[in-house]
Amino acid sequence: MLKALNKTGLVFFPAFDWAIDPTHPEREERLLYTQDQVTEEGVFDINGIIEYKPDLVNYQDIRRTHFCVPDEKTITTQSHLISAGGAKAIADAVLKKEVKSGFALVRPPGHHSMRVSHGGRGFCHINIEAIMVEYIRSHYGKKKIAIIDTDCHHGDGTNDIYWHDPDVLFISLHQDGRTMYPGTGFPGELGGPNAKGSNLNIPLPPGTSTEGYLYVIRNCVLPVLDEFKPDLIVNSAGQDNHYTDPLTNMNFSAQGYAQLTTLLKPDIAVLEGGYSIEGALPYVNLGIILAMAGIDYSGVVEPDYDPDRLKQSVSITDKIKKTTDLVNSYWNQKDELRLKAGTPGDFQIRHREIFYDTDNIFEQQKEKVRICHDCGGCFEIDSKAIPGCHILAVHIPINACKACIETGYKFFDAADKNKFDKVFLQDRTQDTYDIK
Repeated sequence: MLKALNKTGLVFFPAFDWAIDPTHPEREERLLYTQDQVTEEGVFDINGIIEYKPDLVNYQDIRRTHFCVPDEKTITTQSHLISAGGAKAIADAVLKKEVKSGFALVRPPGHHSMRVSHGGRGFCHINIEAIMVEYIRSHYGKKKIAIIDTDCHHGDGTNDIYWHDPDVLFISLHQDGRTMYPGTGFPGELGGPNAKGSNLNIPLPPGTSTEGYLYVIRNCVLPVLDEFKPDLIVNSAGQDNHYTDPLTNMNFSAQGYAQLTTLLKPDIAVLEGGYSIEGALPYVNLGIILAMAGIDYSGVVEPDYDPDRLKQSVSITDKIKKTTDLVNSYWNQKDELRLKAGTPGDFQIRHREIFYDTDNIFEQQKEKVRICHDCGGCFEIDSKAIPGCHILAVHIPINACKACIETGYKFFDAADKNKFDKVFLQDRTQDTYDIK
């Protein structure tokens, strides 16, 4: 009988009652084929692979991460709460040391959902990984966490949530935003003034193969992780960079995903995208599971896999190497960049326009963050959605210094309730959430 070298937990939640429409790529079949494959291969019979049932997050869990507008009930369904709860259940299993690592195979996905959420964008309403990470930070006291997003689309929601947080390292490997939704994730997007270099974005050219992905992991991601020394590594394990995916233009394979997982050694993996329901997902997910469990995955190969056909060109290899060198240079300059970002006590303003393609909402934001060399800095977001609400959202980070805590409360107390539909305060130092 096979035995897992590393005890591994799994959660499945296909979300039978949630789909954008019956033929949309983001539908329950994404996980049903994988569930069938895993069962047929006898994975649940392997000693050391344990299936957990998803938990259910509550609104307080969401409020550590998001400002949901007008409220959590309006923009989520029970499926969203269970999907996030699947990640939470795996987190508990890992942090309580019941298993060495775990994989939450859940939907709906979440990595396009930002700090302020007025609805759905990129098939995402709430950010599954970020809700899980904030739960871990509040309940288990983990201070430094790395999130490695290997979905083919830039994880712009997670990027936004941790834009100002120097204690969460977010690295996204994705197809170049000039060729792919959401059109962001370029190397110069490094994080806010107090967290420069904590956000590393690595755009890859269409046609990148397993060779290119593993080059970036070995020559950028792993050295950065070695220096950052996280307490926990989370993999946003999107699988839409597979060579059969209908929405993307990459040439990654099931063997590549398994090798990436072996190199990365994530404590927790959470499923994101991946829309080749029969041709990719059963093989990719099986490869990831076996890699996490420390079991030989050499036999996990797609029926039509042809490595010669998928080999990347010399020009693509050169582009990947240049991008990797550039991102490494930014990482090596992070301390200098933070010092140059501004004078402590001053404020930096950022204006943004965000389109919610799933719900057809247009949002305008004005963000003001306090420059601070002692913490991530408190900030306020003036957010107006059309159609929708006009709100002010104040965030005090979990690692906030005394000055940033005081400034955050001044933002909240000074807000003109007549100007906004709602004013929110998210105080992560006290794990509290207020609305006026």
